[in-house]
Amino acid sequence: MKLRVFDNPDTLASAAAEQAAAAIREAIDANGVARVVAATGASQLAFLEALTRHSEIAWANVELFQLDEYLGLSDAHPASFTKYIEERLVGKTEIVRYHALDGTLDAAALLREANRAIRTGPIDVAFAGIGENGHLAFNDPPADFSIGESYILVNLDEACRRQQVREGWFANLADVPTRAISMSVQQIVRAKQIVAVVPEQRKARAVRGCFEGPISPMAPASILRTHANATAYLDRGSASLLEPKTLAQFANGTAPEQYPIPASSVAT
Repeated sequence: MKLRVFDNPDTLASAAAEQAAAAIREAIDANGVARVVAATGASQLAFLEALTRHSEIAWANVELFQLDEYLGLSDAHPASFTKYIEERLVGKTEIVRYHALDGTLDAAALLREANRAIRTGPIDVAFAGIGENGHLAFNDPPADFSIGESYILVNLDEACRRQQVREGWFANLADVPTRAISMSVQQIVRAKQIVAVVPEQRKARAVRGCFEGPISPMAPASILRTHANATAYLDRGSASLLEPKTLAQFANGTAPEQYPIPASSVAT
């Protein structure tokens, strides 16, 4: 696990996009295709904009998966993550293999199709963020660290739902769905490489909890510390509550920490 800190969100986004683009190119060179997971939300906007400017990527050779989606929300809604990815990534590149999560489908059918599609091969690189409550994808605390299914149905806690209102995706709390489909924690950490983009002061408390507290379901993104090839991109705001010794420890990467996850629960 590595932490990198930048002066502002724009330099953070550019640097994260450089790593993401390199990971995509390397996967295409090695296998003819790059299997990529894309995150959404306000924190990812500058990163995705920077990434789509990498015209050297053979985007037609990218197979794209969605990290999560609200249940019951159509892709016409401004807060739809499917709409977000189509407008900000798919529509700006030559990606043709995009496994959208249709939140209007029957939940059981949606789960079956999402799990079938992602299990056809490994994920080369996953893009992620960290929520204000420490969530990873829509795995709110206490997250399930042991479930091996690739996609799961989750209940959204109030802190997560209030964040969506503050970011302007919904007018009020009552409008925010209470359930979602989310990539599981175990599926996220099965990616060969993880690029976590975490700008802004409002994420500082969650960042401190995930990188200075215990690895715990109460701080879901703390699981990133168990991954040998995960990099979290922070700016001065999001890193502001970290101790200097923490920044020094993770500056050049550190050996993965351990968390006791039963091997029998992890899908292969």
